[in-house]
Amino acid sequence: MSHFTTIKIQIKNSEILQEVLQELGYQVECNTTVRGYQGNTTQAEYVIRQNNGYDLGFRRSGDIYEIISDFWGAKINQKEFVNSINQKYAHKTLMNSVNEQGFDIEEEEVLEDGTVRVVVGKWV
Repeated sequence: MSHFTTIKIQIKNSEILQEVLQELGYQVECNTTVRGYQGNTTQAEYVIRQNNGYDLGFRRSGDIYEIISDFWGAKINQKEFVNSINQKYAHKTLMNSVNEQGFDIEEEEVLEDGTVRVVVGKWV
C-alpha cells in the first residue's frame, strides 16, 4: 500500500522550479526515484533527498508540476513547504517577466505578513 500523496501546484517552468529549490537551500537530484513508506518508490524529475528516507519529488503532470511525497514520513510541514515554493516561484516568474518586457524595479519590500510588494516602471 502506497502512502504517497500528490499535490498539484501551478508551476510550469522547470528551470525556474529548479532555481527556486536550490535558492531555498535544497540539494536537488534530477530524474530519479522518490523514496517513501516501506521502501516504496516512484519517479520524479526533481527530488530532494532527506536523511530519514522519505524524499520530496516534483514531476510533470500535463502542463504543470505536482509534488509527490509521503508527507507523514517526510516529517515536514506540507503547507509551509508548498507556500515557500509557490511564493519564491511567483517572485522569480514576475522578475523574469519584468525584465523581458523592459520594466525596471523601482521598489521592492517584504511586508509584515510575508507578502512581497514590487513596484515596477517603464519610461516610454
